[in-house]
Amino acid sequence: MSGFLDRAKEQARQGLAQGKQKVDEVQQNRAGNELLRKLGAAYFAERRGSGSPEATQDALNTLEAHVNAHGDAFLHTNG
Repeated sequence: MSGFLDRAKEQARQGLAQGKQKVDEVQQNRAGNELLRKLGAAYFAERRGSGSPEATQDALNTLEAHVNAHGDAFLHTNG
């Protein structure tokens, strides 16, 4: 009986770990999408004359740091 309980506990731990990993991926994708949106907004403002090249570069640097830390999976998803 204790073997069954041990296996059940281990499966529960694995399920929780997989769930946490998925939540982390979703949060990283959302953050990446938000940074991409901010880059687009900074570029648009710069092109319209109400933004600056520095603001666009700052947004790009922040996005690149996110990609370096978390990957670019958010660029390849639909939604």
